[in-house]
Amino acid sequence: MARDVQLLNRGFSPGKALGLFAKAHPDSGGIASFVGKVRPDGDVKVLELISYERLTLPGMETLAKEVDSRWQLDGLLIHHRTGHMRPGAPIVLVAAAARHRRDAFEAVDFAMDHLKSRSWFWKREKRSDGWHWIEPREEDHADAKRWDV
Repeated sequence: MARDVQLLNRGFSPGKALGLFAKAHPDSGGIASFVGKVRPDGDVKVLELISYERLTLPGMETLAKEVDSRWQLDGLLIHHRTGHMRPGAPIVLVAAAARHRRDAFEAVDFAMDHLKSRSWFWKREKRSDGWHWIEPREEDHADAKRWDV
């Protein structure tokens, strides 16, 4: 399986990345994808994602290997931003190309559940009253536990 795992420190175009991914997998029966964006909730001015690349990127690559071991895929793409982002900016793109849709859907769902609650990022939001650290919600942990064996 072809893997494209990137930790990005500047903006990216999910549409362009997804187009190139689709072109690289012409024999796949389908591609499932998810784009996560900075929510324009309330008073959020900036979202900051901090990572330690020597830990984060190998962790993302390990995640990609686990996805590969669970589903029959032709390709997997995981692009994740770090740094400062404004509301509406893309944070993450996960895409899976597979012969059958269920493999693609579940691979993307699994990867996102892991990235959301078991990943190697520290997140904080800047609001009018200053910076606030953001922790995964109980729902995020419950989503990830669905995949535990």
